Amino acid sequence: MPSRPGQVLDRVPPPLLFVASGLTQYLGAAIAVGLFAVVGAPEVGWLRILFAAALLLAWRRPWRRRWARRELAWVVVFGVALAAMNVAFYVAIDHLPLGTAVAIEFLGPVAVAAITGRGWRERGGIAVAACGVVLLAGVTLTSDLPREDAVVGLVAIGVAAACWAAYILLGRRVALGGSGVTSLAVAMAAGALVLAPFFAPSTGAVWGDWRLLLALVAIGLFSSVVPYGMEQVILRRVSAATFSVLLALLPATATAIGAVVLREIPTLPEVVGLLLVSGAIAMTARRADPPPV
Repeated sequence: MPSRPGQVLDRVPPPLLFVASGLTQYLGAAIAVGLFAVVGAPEVGWLRILFAAALLLAWRRPWRRRWARRELAWVVVFGVALAAMNVAFYVAIDHLPLGTAVAIEFLGPVAVAAITGRGWRERGGIAVAACGVVLLAGVTLTSDLPREDAVVGLVAIGVAAACWAAYILLGRRVALGGSGVTSLAVAMAAGALVLAPFFAPSTGAVWGDWRLLLALVAIGLFSSVVPYGMEQVILRRVSAATFSVLLALLPATATAIGAVVLREIPTLPEVVGLLLVSGAIAMTARRADPPPV
């Protein structure tokens, strides 16, 4: 009898799951860039969650199970944090350089690891990983951005960082609840509904074009359904602090793929960043699969 997808993924090392998750996210992001000219960046972020929710609801059909009120409340809060994280990040990269936004947003996982880490490996690992992310992101100390863009971008990425921290903590709570991807379906639907009054009115241009709708289905699948579904599996198996360190694999994967596929030779800072991220993963490897709590 074949194993269920979740059982198969439970046997895959968490770092490999993160690499696969990162690859699908980059594919979805590449498609999303083409929509920025049709609707605004925050609207694309909301549509991504909306279409991902539709796909997950059709697959998991969460209405078939009974939900305790407390469990459902936590799932809804998780979904709002997830949706806000995505929209805030899209707003930020519309006003800030991508590398700067990525590095600042990583403060969310850093805070989670610093607060929840239970030993020097987890706390030291996130410090090393954060240095690696800064180098990989190519952050510079000078910028000629207009002051208004810089302020909006910094506020947005600060919100995204806080929501990312909430996503990790709430996502682990939901994952350990046992309903996994089914809870993710409800969470995304809740997040999309809460933010709909703010973004739905300005998305009219996409609904009459089947090519744009198809692109949104692909974005929802590759940028949200697959990676967030994998992260639910990972969050059941690792601590919040270790998960935060593993998040550094996302920019590291982007650099590695650029080198292999696009033949973009990494710069010296990027090579050092890759080494630091690899070292951080090695530091926390012994805590990769703690027993469920």
